[in-house]
Amino acid sequence: MKSFGGRVLFLDRSDINTDEIIPAKYLTEISKEALKPHMLEDLKDFNPQTSEVRDARVIVTRSNFGCGSSREHAPWVFEMNDINMVIASSFARIFRQNMFNCGMLAIELPEDVINRLFSHHDGTAVISVDFGNDSFTISTGKDRETIRYQIAKFDKALVEAGGWVEFADAKY
Repeated sequence: MKSFGGRVLFLDRSDINTDEIIPAKYLTEISKEALKPHMLEDLKDFNPQTSEVRDARVIVTRSNFGCGSSREHAPWVFEMNDINMVIASSFARIFRQNMFNCGMLAIELPEDVINRLFSHHDGTAVISVDFGNDSFTISTGKDRETIRYQIAKFDKALVEAGGWVEFADAKY
């Protein structure tokens, strides 16, 4: 199982699509590693070269994250940048499943909880995950909050196994 948690990158926008996550011109790369420097480079009004982005291990964002074309490259570019957890109020269905298929966490929470998470955006936010108890704690220099989440039993099994390929190897 991958590790989860760490510094938080807050993306305060809805409808971030897969072309903004990893531009289509990089889809011909033959290795996942080649995608690494191009994460979020086409996201408008955003600088992917900051330490906030380089140090991030978790993304907190708004609704409809990962919309657009269905490509595994979007979760892969996060994985190559050590981001294995995205929290949003909603995901594009295929993006969310690609996250689980890659052994990564895609956590959907109600909009009011997402708003509470954004209230912790002070540049120091860190998330620690208690995968066994389906919860995580967000901490800043001055406060902390524990939040419970739910993912489907099968999706949790995919994450525990490290992704679909590892799950299939163990089961079949």
